[in-house]
Amino acid sequence: MADGDLKMQKADLRKSVLQARNALPEIFRNTASETIVQNFLNGITLPEKACVSGFWPIRSEIDPRPLMRVLEARGMTLCVPAILDKQTIEFRTLSFGDTLVETGFGTMGPPADAPVVDPDIMLIPLAAFDRAGNRIGYGAGYYDRAIAALHHKNKHPLLIGVAFDAQRVDHIAHEPHDVALNYILTETGLIAASPV
Repeated sequence: MADGDLKMQKADLRKSVLQARNALPEIFRNTASETIVQNFLNGITLPEKACVSGFWPIRSEIDPRPLMRVLEARGMTLCVPAILDKQTIEFRTLSFGDTLVETGFGTMGPPADAPVVDPDIMLIPLAAFDRAGNRIGYGAGYYDRAIAALHHKNKHPLLIGVAFDAQRVDHIAHEPHDVALNYILTETGLIAASPV
C-alpha cells in the first residue's frame, strides 16, 4: 500500500473511531475512567518504584487521572508529556496539587522548570487500537518519536494504551516507525497485545 493511501486510511479510521468515542455518554466515560483503575491493578505487577507517564485528558478521552492518583499514592513517580516543538515531547514530573500550565495540544502539565524524566511505564492516549497492539494516535507522531528516543538510550518502557473498548478496530496497518503497545487498558479489562 502506498504511503499516501495508508495515511488516508488511517485518517478515515481515526475520524470514524473518534466520532464513536465522542458519542459515548459522559456518565459512561466517567464510570469507565474509574473502572480502569482496578483493571490495571489486577493485571500489572508494579515494581517497588517506577516512573509512570500519564496524560491530562483532552476532548472525549478516557481519564487516566484516577489511576494516576492511585499510582502516586503507592509511591510511583508520575510524569506527563509536554510539547517542546513540532517534533518533540519531554516528560515532566507531576504531583497532584502542583501548579499546571498549558503544555500543548490542549493538555495541561507542569511548567518548564519541572524535572524531566524517562518513564518506565507509559500510559498512552490513542484514537484507535487493534488486538495486535497497533495504535493510531492523533497524527502528529509525538509518542512514536519519544519511544524511539527512549529506545535509542536503551530504555524500553512498558507501553500501555488507554482507551475505551469502543475504540477497538479489527486491524490497523502499521508503518516501520510505528511502535506496538504491550497492553491496552479499557473499561472491560487489560488486554495483552497479541501480534500476528
